[in-house]
Amino acid sequence: MQIRKFINKPTMIKRTFYALTLLLILCVSGIQAQNTKFSKEEFRNRQKEFFIQQAGLSNDEAQKFFPLYFELQDKKQAYNKEAWQKLRQGKNPNTTETEYGKIVEDVIQARIAADELELEYVRKYKQFLPAKKIYLLQKAEMRFHRELLKGFKHCQKGPEKKK
Repeated sequence: MQIRKFINKPTMIKRTFYALTLLLILCVSGIQAQNTKFSKEEFRNRQKEFFIQQAGLSNDEAQKFFPLYFELQDKKQAYNKEAWQKLRQGKNPNTTETEYGKIVEDVIQARIAADELELEYVRKYKQFLPAKKIYLLQKAEMRFHRELLKGFKHCQKGPEKKK
């Protein structure tokens, strides 16, 4: 009986209601965040902001760099698309060993072509950017993609528990 003196039923009901409401809001906002998909323009704007901040680009450097960078990304995307098309050919259960060999070589050739293209663009960047900033941009690009993948992993598995 003494416990009832300390527990005020209307207060407990209010607290429970607020806790459940807060939990519902968090769940709904979490689901919406997971389903958020960036447009190509939004993605590139976030990339720009991140790269400018990480590499310390001036406005002039950014205006020269990003048109070339996004041109390169579009060209590399074409090579990646080609590689994926080749890989899909291997899904056919009737694919022969010779055809698999050709697929493997074609995929590697697409990767080499993309790397050669990247080297060509690095040489273009060197015309207006110091090598250190190009290095910082490469580092920023890797970090950006790592953070992006962490976000996907987080959305798929939920928050990770620290040990």
